[in-house]
Amino acid sequence: MPSPAPSPRRAGRPRSTEADAAIMDATREALVDVGWSKLTVGHVAARAGVAKTTLYRRWSNKGELVVHAVASLFDELELPDCGSLQADVECVVLAFADLLQRPGTNASLMAVVAESTHDPVLREHIRNAIVERQKRLVLQGRERAQARGELPPDAADPEEDARLVDLIFDVIAGAVVHRTLVSAEPVDPEWASRFTTLILHGLAAAASR
Repeated sequence: MPSPAPSPRRAGRPRSTEADAAIMDATREALVDVGWSKLTVGHVAARAGVAKTTLYRRWSNKGELVVHAVASLFDELELPDCGSLQADVECVVLAFADLLQRPGTNASLMAVVAESTHDPVLREHIRNAIVERQKRLVLQGRERAQARGELPPDAADPEEDARLVDLIFDVIAGAVVHRTLVSAEPVDPEWASRFTTLILHGLAAAASR
């Protein structure tokens, strides 16, 4: 007898990657809609269409979940080769500002940073999941500029080199976050160009532009 035709596949739980994406989207959307204080793991699970146990297998609490949702957005940032160190920095500044201006990004980031001011564990999650991971852009940009001959080699002392990377990241990220989320001023190509000139060439060069 011929084998029976396979029955249509029933919709089941999303695969792991699909579930993760749905959870990240649901977390950021919930933060925009209800805010940090009213956000619950159950709320996110319902929005994402998954069981609460699915979330708890990945994140132990709401803070870890929200930090991961924010970190996944910043992982989208890339450092395209724009031809020079000046152009590379301008490109990443504009891309970073554009990301921060998305409602899901700025609401999520502001909420988790505000909560971390009285939660040292959450602050450590932010440092590890967002800050440390995004320093990759500084390292990539510096390596590319060194290959072009625009920057000297790394410092001989690894600790001093790490401090320099920290400083570069703090200056760029801090300025863009402040202008975008605190001052609510535009980060346009003109601002990005003057800011990059200030970083690379100093006050006198920036003032002459």
